[in-house]
Amino acid sequence: MSEPRWAIDGRDWPLRAHSRFVTCGRLTWHVQCLGDPAAPPLLLLHGTGAATHSWRDLAPLLAQDHYVIAPDLPGHGFTRGRPGAGLSMATMARATGDLLDVLALEPALIVGHSAGAALAARMVLDRIASPRAVVGLGAALTPIPGLAGVLFPQLARVLFVNPLAPHLFAQMARIPGETARFLARSTGSTIDAAGIGFYQRLFAHSVHCDGALSMMADWNLAALARDLPRLDVPMLMVHGGKDAAIQIDQARAAAAMIPKARLVALDDLGHLAHEEDPQGVAELIRAMAEEAGQ
Repeated sequence: MSEPRWAIDGRDWPLRAHSRFVTCGRLTWHVQCLGDPAAPPLLLLHGTGAATHSWRDLAPLLAQDHYVIAPDLPGHGFTRGRPGAGLSMATMARATGDLLDVLALEPALIVGHSAGAALAARMVLDRIASPRAVVGLGAALTPIPGLAGVLFPQLARVLFVNPLAPHLFAQMARIPGETARFLARSTGSTIDAAGIGFYQRLFAHSVHCDGALSMMADWNLAALARDLPRLDVPMLMVHGGKDAAIQIDQARAAAAMIPKARLVALDDLGHLAHEEDPQGVAELIRAMAEEAGQ
């Protein structure tokens, strides 16, 4: 399998000057750290199939008030290795907690996009992290309703055990215009050509595709949904009204399950709202941080 190479694929990676590589157990993490180390720590967790590039415009804005930590999750981007127990939500939560221990950081705020929001919730529920608040951007917290919710996890598992699947996805990503079409169709968002190019650069490598498929195959959102009523920190859910990946009605239902959650709808944006309007999303996150007493 081919994997993204830092010297080549990362040559002009967004915020490259803030990148470092941190070894922790079986993993060598690619992590970006921005801002004043004395400021309140803020952890950014990207979604399935993404990497630190998705924070390229949002992270510098948040770094004005926080010390921002943004890792590539296991199986994604430039992070190398896998936890021994695979890429289940609980395993990835523990691995991320181990990384924070090595960095000697306790996040005051966790911001997660899509599956990253689910990971943030799992870390809080499992007492791996104790932030003052959580922000979910296009949060994927509950199973997809209806027949799709039954078929999608099974399809991911079938693809995961097929050794050709990651290679096929990577080959498709190399077709001119295919990544742009895929992102528009699956997210409902319109992002700039540079952003599309970074996704295409990652999707063209089978190791990254395998990481995304493995994560989806091991993700148990039904178990998380059962635990959401126990989530005991304030949670702001920011959701695009045009989100094609997770319908806003599903986000409203998830918010209703969390005692201290509230939902803000961004009517004209999609699943990648933080890439479409980083300034607007940053203002919402700052307001939540102030409310949480940071």
